[in-house]
Amino acid sequence: MDLLALIKECKLVSIARKVPVSDILDAAKAVCEGGIRFLEITFDQADPLCIDKTTESIALVKEELKDRMYVGAGTVLTVEQARAAREAGADFALAPDTNVQVIKEMKNLGMVAVPGALTPTEIMTAWNAGADIVKLFPAGNFGLSYLKAIRGPISHVPLMAVGGVDENNVSSFLKGGFCSCGIGSNIMRNDLIAKGDFDQIRQIAARFVANSRC
Repeated sequence: MDLLALIKECKLVSIARKVPVSDILDAAKAVCEGGIRFLEITFDQADPLCIDKTTESIALVKEELKDRMYVGAGTVLTVEQARAAREAGADFALAPDTNVQVIKEMKNLGMVAVPGALTPTEIMTAWNAGADIVKLFPAGNFGLSYLKAIRGPISHVPLMAVGGVDENNVSSFLKGGFCSCGIGSNIMRNDLIAKGDFDQIRQIAARFVANSRC
């Protein structure tokens, strides 16, 4: 199974930020039933227990959904976090920044590495360090005109749009040259999770999937 090719084929990564361990399974099942096969569970850097909580969530989803859902870690800022995520079963890892040491560790651990970048220099630094996909972040703040300018000299690096991707613009990002999109609170809405309205999350995920079919 070529996970990198599958990310590009499925196109969407649902991002779970600050979702309690007690709710992560129901939330993961909802997006999975909506048709999304990739889930990123982020490290909350403000929480001193973030490694324990995130790795517990990763392990729970991996055990329950098995090959129905590929699970990754997000906001991976340190080598320690990358190692902890892999030990918990993470298939891939994302970061908001370009940290060569962390990128190399992701690859050494056998994970698909998706570090974050914004400028051409950061994109190429990440790519040359071994990134499989580079996360353009925050994509929504700069838009497709910025992507077009970058795509001129840097056409060979696969880019994932993260930040500001919603139901209405997801197709534009994908048609505009991104190989995939990561979506956080526009799918994994913490207000709906708090109310236990996982069916609404499933419906939102399904609409994203429908709109991503370019």
